[in-house]
Amino acid sequence: MASFPPRVNEKEIVRSRTIGELLAPAAPFDKKCGRENWTVAFAPDGSYFAWSQGHRTVKLVPWSQCLKNFLLHGTKNITNSSSLRLSRQNSDGGQKNKPREHIIDCGDIVWSLAFGSSVPEKQSRCVNIEWHRFKFGQDQLLLATGLNNGRIKIWDVYTGKLLLNLVDHTELVRDLTFAPDGSLILVSASRDKTLRVWDLKDDGNMMKVLRGHQNWVYSCAFSPDSSMLCSVGASKAVFLWNMDKYTMIQKLEGHHHDVVACDFSPDGALLATASYDTRVYIWDPHTGDILMEFGHLFPPPTPIFAGGANDRWVRSVSFSHDGLHVASLADDKMVRFWRIDEDYPVQVAPLSNGLCCAFSTDGSVLAAGTHDGSVYFWATPRQVPSLQHLCRMSIRRVMPTREVQELPIPSKVLEFLSYRT
Repeated sequence: MASFPPRVNEKEIVRSRTIGELLAPAAPFDKKCGRENWTVAFAPDGSYFAWSQGHRTVKLVPWSQCLKNFLLHGTKNITNSSSLRLSRQNSDGGQKNKPREHIIDCGDIVWSLAFGSSVPEKQSRCVNIEWHRFKFGQDQLLLATGLNNGRIKIWDVYTGKLLLNLVDHTELVRDLTFAPDGSLILVSASRDKTLRVWDLKDDGNMMKVLRGHQNWVYSCAFSPDSSMLCSVGASKAVFLWNMDKYTMIQKLEGHHHDVVACDFSPDGALLATASYDTRVYIWDPHTGDILMEFGHLFPPPTPIFAGGANDRWVRSVSFSHDGLHVASLADDKMVRFWRIDEDYPVQVAPLSNGLCCAFSTDGSVLAAGTHDGSVYFWATPRQVPSLQHLCRMSIRRVMPTREVQELPIPSKVLEFLSYRT
């Protein structure tokens, strides 16, 4: 496992270029509490960007128009403009109108959101169901919002209409993730210590409850092939689940404090987890090995003190779509961009009171949300991947670690194709 490097001269680290910011409107006597932006998300097709603006409000903006506004009007964009209103977009397969901005009142504090897109060939996993309330078309785009009261509301992104109200969690819904395969299988993570699996093509039927966490569940993420789920939570918990059988595969051991965020690499070969122990770990989810450690405090705290460095708590982590970069957001007022083969940041950016981050669909922009309901955007590192990285990603998209290790090929080639410590 990689050790911590000596301090890197700050002048040697590149500062990320600011792309723009979306500032939440501040009304007179506006309460600071309740404005937190706990979650940001990009639609799978790159068409929309959404974030929790605080005070029950979710904002949806067309991403291409958002970028254009940044270029035309500078970085700042106050998002309560009355000139941008929702233009109905036909969800019945007809000609779509130009997408416009959305404002959604979810009725309670929003802790999580996720986009889901439908693929008609992916049928509901529920058998013997002949009638459905909703028929999802090929161009369907949904937004799931997880609320403070334990409810999950499902919205049609094109019309802004509420489609489903999922009720079963007994505590707030901290995170949501859709299966990437277009099946509209949704997994929710809650402070009630459970994960719940919902089939939206079966009118939101709850299919399974995943139990195993002894404390709050903070985050969950599907592997790119939808076969595996990672869930993380309080008491150092990192669990991997088989999503065909809905059984736990293993618990990953290594963190020294609550684990609050997780994300798979685009080839499914790596898993990033972020913890209040001031570290981000990069795992091989197929073997349970820690391949890389990204530290946010120098020198790193010993395990007995790992819970005390709360000015370095890592809040969020996200894998870029090039599979080469990871972004992390910590309480030390910094956003960091790491390469998976370097143990120091390749770019940094200042950010106060950050809570969450996510890469755009094409990986060119990182969005980060803050305590005051705003979002900030930076250009991400653009580096030509090595031939080795391209080969690793290509083979790992179709083969897990153990199958690669069993290939009848020379050991040097096997070494070339492996992510190693």
